[in-house]
Amino acid sequence: MDPPSRTFERRALRIPLRSSVTLEADLCLPAASRGIVLFAHGSGSSRFSPRNRQVAESLNEAKLGTLLVDLLTSDEEAIDERTRELRFDIDMLADRLVGLTDWLGDCEPAAGLRIGYFGASTGAGAALVAAAQRPDAVHAVVSRGGRPDLAGQALERVRAPTLLIVGGNDGPVIDMNWQALAALRGEKRLSLVPGATHLFEEPEALGAVSRLARDWFRDHLDPSRSTKK
Repeated sequence: MDPPSRTFERRALRIPLRSSVTLEADLCLPAASRGIVLFAHGSGSSRFSPRNRQVAESLNEAKLGTLLVDLLTSDEEAIDERTRELRFDIDMLADRLVGLTDWLGDCEPAAGLRIGYFGASTGAGAALVAAAQRPDAVHAVVSRGGRPDLAGQALERVRAPTLLIVGGNDGPVIDMNWQALAALRGEKRLSLVPGATHLFEEPEALGAVSRLARDWFRDHLDPSRSTKK
């Protein structure tokens, strides 16, 4: 195994999308990056989520770039705090992920890197819908405690290899993920983290998520290791 790179290019960005919305983002690109992962945060979360940042750091150490984005603007977040509606607007969130994916394809530091999605909670549903819309651009998807069922019929159109990670004690979400796994048509896997609940707050639970995600993305984003046909 190559030693981890300690040289990272970090940028705080404001990314304009074609939908006339501008999103706040944090980009991290290790030296000689071998792919990049776009994070889709879950209900009421943001790019500052400590859980997603821990996963992102693990990916960076494995020479995978990360783009953590607030999929809602500050005004929208204020509305969502009151109504809790926008976090479930899967079509809107997926549309923004598609816009960010197109932006990454034209972004000079990241251009040419294979793109993956890491979705948490409701963000996983949006990530899968977006992956179905950009089958040639998205090479891998990982869901953490996700709601892939929210992707609906789009699940059948997802071509990207998909890993569903669920806490072993997250009962209802386990059932939702098994049903979503059955609907997926491409390479797929469901991994249960023993003893973990929905937020993976138990000791070592998030470390297990980070390792599973790191290995899945390296296998499918790194051209020298990729198993994607």
